[in-house]
Amino acid sequence: MKFLDQAKIYIKSGAGGNGCVAFRREKFIEFGGPNGGDGGNGGDVWVECVQNLNTLIDYRYQQHFSAQNGTPGMGQNRAGPNGRDCIIKVPPGTQVLAEDGETLLADLTEPGARVRLAKGGNGGFGNAHFKSATNQAPRHANPGQPGEELTIWLRLKLIADAALVGLPNAGKSTFLATVSAAKPKIADYPFTTLHPNLGVVRAGDVDFVLADIPGLIEGASEGAGLGDRFLGHIERCRVLLHLVDATSPDVVNDYKTVRRELKAYGGGIDKKKEIVALSKIDALDEITLAERRDALKKAARKTPLLLSAVSGAGVKDALFALAREISRGNAAEEEADRDASRHWQP
Repeated sequence: MKFLDQAKIYIKSGAGGNGCVAFRREKFIEFGGPNGGDGGNGGDVWVECVQNLNTLIDYRYQQHFSAQNGTPGMGQNRAGPNGRDCIIKVPPGTQVLAEDGETLLADLTEPGARVRLAKGGNGGFGNAHFKSATNQAPRHANPGQPGEELTIWLRLKLIADAALVGLPNAGKSTFLATVSAAKPKIADYPFTTLHPNLGVVRAGDVDFVLADIPGLIEGASEGAGLGDRFLGHIERCRVLLHLVDATSPDVVNDYKTVRRELKAYGGGIDKKKEIVALSKIDALDEITLAERRDALKKAARKTPLLLSAVSGAGVKDALFALAREISRGNAAEEEADRDASRHWQP
């Protein structure tokens, strides 16, 4: 299935049905009076989060969604049926933005959550509604109200606990394929991942979701390469595993290039907990590896992990380091929720 994380669609709620002008005309009924029914309400447009989706590909080929109009009222005091709602189903992690692409209308992270985006028009009153002692034969009814129309953006931000970042060919996809059942593209020639991949990883008793996003290059924040459009997928994660290719002649510059792009993107990504690791260590001798580890330690101000996804060296250490940070983050969030509930006063 092709991955699509952004879509622009047009939605329209249903218009309300018109009220009916009618009178009761039956043999031997002397005072019939008005009996026009009310029109039905137009259908609403809802966006709903569902579990079995992981991409917005459905909205690449269909961009117009409309709810059903309400049915006009009828004689004999029969009200028109309401129009059917239109439900737009999206995967967890989807944000709904206004046409300007900045105003947030809804943020759906849990399956089952739903938000009404456009309300259907109210149905008009029939002439039976206007009957009174001074107006016993009203000959007018209300028209139905129009529905709402708007253009929205759907933007998917993957919900992952941890994320892999680094330059292209830093070994991110190989690492993900080694530790999970995910099958990203891997080859023995230089290339970059074209769309994010997710994998479920187990470290001890902790299960977590690991995301691999396309590699960043210098100038990504200005649109170079694939740009930074995929960095939104790691805004929700708790920890970053920053892989630096140990075979690169300048590991310090590689590390700083990615850090600059993370900071330029914003969104607090550069403030997230970061675990630094040298990858592809199986391709270096011990002396060269020690030199590059020391250089990266000085630049990152932390001791980098050493790992090789091909040989398996250091992979478990990296997974357990990620699991510890995720567990700490979950515990801190639970404690904050408990504090908020204790201070809440009805």
